[in-house]
Amino acid sequence: MKRIAALVLLMALSFAASTPAHAQRISPKENARQSRKAAQKQQKFLKKASKKQAKAAKKYEKQQRKATRKANKQLAARRRK
Repeated sequence: MKRIAALVLLMALSFAASTPAHAQRISPKENARQSRKAAQKQQKFLKKASKKQAKAAKKYEKQQRKATRKANKQLAARRRK
């Protein structure tokens, strides 16, 4: 049992040691690139959300105009009677 535990521990340690150390550090150049990429992604998301919001506002305004016209027609019909 102790041998199996020791073997598993040894395998885990050898796997951890085999990962390259430079993969854990990011150069300033790479950091700047990732930063720009994240900023672009955020801008794209904001632009998409803005378009969606504008579309919803336009749809709401159209519904309001339609409801107002309908109410005005009903008022006019009542006055005629």
